[in-house]
Amino acid sequence: MEQDRQLVVKSNHIIEASYRMSVAEQRVILSAITQVRRDQPKVTDAVLYSVTAAELAELCGTDPKTAYRDLQNAAERLQTRRVTLILEPDGVTIRTKRRSTICWVQRVDYIDQEGRIELRFGKDILPYLTGLQREFTRYALSDVAKMTSAHAIRLYELLVQWPEGHRVVELDDLRRWLQLEDRYPSIKDLKRRVLDPAVQQINEHSP
Repeated sequence: MEQDRQLVVKSNHIIEASYRMSVAEQRVILSAITQVRRDQPKVTDAVLYSVTAAELAELCGTDPKTAYRDLQNAAERLQTRRVTLILEPDGVTIRTKRRSTICWVQRVDYIDQEGRIELRFGKDILPYLTGLQREFTRYALSDVAKMTSAHAIRLYELLVQWPEGHRVVELDDLRRWLQLEDRYPSIKDLKRRVLDPAVQQINEHSP
């Protein structure tokens, strides 16, 4: 796999959306996103994207048996994963602020003998992955491939969204983006259970 050429490209709406996925599920989705052909005039939701356990094991440095297990588990859950976006008025298509919930994928097939997933992205999420929106964030898949914390991957995306490398966010926004809800109500617990481990992994595995 040509890791240096595998770019994850997401609309900033998705970067700052509210959703929860396991590390294995994120790896599958991110690997599929790197395959989206943005040089085509129109990318439809009929396109199948394929991700194999062998590819993930090589990319993430994990045991192949673990990669097969994680891929199968991801296949079982990805169909139910949702993304909640906050859409501000744009004066064109959105007239009032709205909360929109959409599906990551419309179909997932797991091919057991090949250790492979085939998936189709949901029609409503495609514009946020294909460059049809104006503001996008991009980074190399290898930047997050070896992270084992789902929060670390999300936090890294929120950081690379701002190329200056510095940003200030409200804690309520961060809780909403990570779907922490009422967990870790004290700052001390939030730092110990979420932020500190995520920062450690970002420093260890990303550029």
